[in-house]
Amino acid sequence: MGADFYDQDEDVQLNEALAGRWLDTESDEAQHVTLFIRRRLPGRRLDKYLHARFPRLSRTMIQRLIRQGAVTVNRRPAKPSYEPEAKDRIDLVIPPPEPYDLIPEPIPLDIVYEDDHLLAINKRKGIIVHPSKATQTGTIANGLAYYAASLSRGEDPFRPGIVHRLDKNTTGIMLVAKTDEAHWRLSLQFERRLVRKTYLGVVEGNPRLDADVINAPLAASPTIKDRYIVPNNNPALVSRLAKEAITEYEVAERFRGYALVHLHPRTGRTHQLRVHMAYIGHPMAGDTFYGGHIVSEKTLTGSGDTAPLTTQQALHAYRIRFTHPISETVMELEAPPPEDLARLIHLLRRHRSFGSPQGD
Repeated sequence: MGADFYDQDEDVQLNEALAGRWLDTESDEAQHVTLFIRRRLPGRRLDKYLHARFPRLSRTMIQRLIRQGAVTVNRRPAKPSYEPEAKDRIDLVIPPPEPYDLIPEPIPLDIVYEDDHLLAINKRKGIIVHPSKATQTGTIANGLAYYAASLSRGEDPFRPGIVHRLDKNTTGIMLVAKTDEAHWRLSLQFERRLVRKTYLGVVEGNPRLDADVINAPLAASPTIKDRYIVPNNNPALVSRLAKEAITEYEVAERFRGYALVHLHPRTGRTHQLRVHMAYIGHPMAGDTFYGGHIVSEKTLTGSGDTAPLTTQQALHAYRIRFTHPISETVMELEAPPPEDLARLIHLLRRHRSFGSPQGD
């Protein structure tokens, strides 16, 4: 099967013979696709460009296809780092999807928004987004497979519909693509940093500035599993392993000993917001993994229950602003915070506001 695609202003458009079709994702045969570049794409590597266009193919797979000669530019071999030029012709042979069996499960999903192309959910705490192996169940992806009649293929057979992720114990709004076209268009917005995400967080202490930008690279800790660090004192980690990480924050409310902040990640590194706030001396309340402390009603008021108000970081993906992948209208969706975070904020306002009676 062959298909021609035309790239205009970095927006893939199909020729008339294929109008309304993107890629036959149900095919069990390899597919030959040709793209024609009409404008130069400065700074856009070939592998990243193709990954955005074909999100069900991982970037690693695309790089392998390029090295194997399954991707050519102007009928010649190319490198993953090549930057497409105007009038380039890109040919690629896309292998058939690997068979997989994601088990549908009736997992409750809090649907915030839904149409024919995408849906948004308010993810609850304590559930991971997708399985890492065929036998794993109990994930958001399993619940989506049960709920939705169709989902995009995505870049991984165990991640249908998943455009972006939240940590297991971070709650909040997540976008899910129902079609491949919606998926690659949304993925492109994330790649170009056009999606504006707002998180609510309660941090310990009061940041000195009302707003600031934290630009500090992150790397995996060399000594502690699943922990990330800002490797300022380790030049080797900075040069070899650290990745750019940028976070904006604004102080929304100040309390005695705590602050409510709005966080806007410009990049999407694992644990980025938690590490960055701890890095400037204000870890998330309840985030003992990164230096925070357990918070209880007694902690805030001096009396009452000693049970933790939250057993994890006080962080919630509250709002997301993006362009609808099909209608191209700007959308802004919100997800209310979970009950434990809402109660924490309520107690802070009642007992820790400046001017309220002092808690112990």
